[in-house]
Amino acid sequence: MQNKKTTAILLSVLAAAFYAVNVPFSKLLLNQIGPTFLASLLYFGAGIGIGILYLSNPKKHAGEKKLTRKDLPYTIGMILLDIAAPILLMLGLKSATSANASLLGNFEIVATSLIALFLFREKISRRLWIAIALITLSSGILSFEDMSSLHFSGGSLLVLAAAACWGLENNCTRNISDKSTFEIVFLKGIFSGLGSCIIALCIGEPLPKLGAVAAALLLGFVAYGLSIFCYVRAQNALGAAKTSAYYAVAPFIGTALSCIIWRDALSVQYFLALAVMLAGSVLVVLDTLQAEHTHPHTHTFTHTHDGVTHTHTITHSHAHVHGRSETEHSHHHRMHTLLKHQPVEAQCDSQKHRNAQRRFPQLRTKMLRQ
Repeated sequence: MQNKKTTAILLSVLAAAFYAVNVPFSKLLLNQIGPTFLASLLYFGAGIGIGILYLSNPKKHAGEKKLTRKDLPYTIGMILLDIAAPILLMLGLKSATSANASLLGNFEIVATSLIALFLFREKISRRLWIAIALITLSSGILSFEDMSSLHFSGGSLLVLAAAACWGLENNCTRNISDKSTFEIVFLKGIFSGLGSCIIALCIGEPLPKLGAVAAALLLGFVAYGLSIFCYVRAQNALGAAKTSAYYAVAPFIGTALSCIIWRDALSVQYFLALAVMLAGSVLVVLDTLQAEHTHPHTHTFTHTHDGVTHTHTITHSHAHVHGRSETEHSHHHRMHTLLKHQPVEAQCDSQKHRNAQRRFPQLRTKMLRQ
């Protein structure tokens, strides 16, 4: 069991690492391929690669639920946003530094959370609000080309627009996430790639050379296809929350790769934004790995006083915070706290309360996390 979880953690970090190569290597390929054609080839690579993985063992995934006509609006929305987002990212990379673009990718967390709040009425915790504020502040710092004149970088703004598109796309995908992951990624890759390809031909982008095409397809398979594949495998063992938390390292891996490949000159402004972004990301991870939830549970205890033995059964509910886990966990209650939750008609008299409290100062309750 422990080996399975260790493998799952490695897979989730691998998923982040695979996606992290996207920005620095895409910027490299932009010297040979137009931004729209590159966006097209990256998604084609993901769709074709995942399709091959599926065909290598189709029986293993035969039981997965397929998309239906009811899922069509979300599927179309997902594809259209996946056409727009990578095109905006590639256009942004033409002028933004690779290191900045990698960090700005974390703005996707902000976009995803706010869209989930306003469109799908999801609750946002206080900790996540602070994280959103920090990541937004960091993104703002990185978006200024000249802090003294408050001049925005056009490239950074395009990267932020791409992150916002992916944030909305995440919410579309979430509504069909119970369906076959292979089918979703395949459709996303092929049709988003096709849409970007049509746009590239319409605007007259030159056709790339075969060598550059092969490199872009390979990058798409790794950065998008394999990343999603590893993510799904990790999710089976760790659950969505923990996998997402480990995945938050992707922008920082991308930044490190950018510094190695592009020798980006890092300013004081960049390191300030990095520190703020890191603080925000840590809060996201903590918010993801810890949960506050309320659930009812029952305490039963027997005690004797004044020559009489009797049993108390107290049912109550309360909220508490703990790490996300699928296993049982325990916590303590003091007797007087429990008796406060007991209905008035079921309570003992005050003397019995005091006797019970002297005899049973604490109760240990085991319960299954909901």
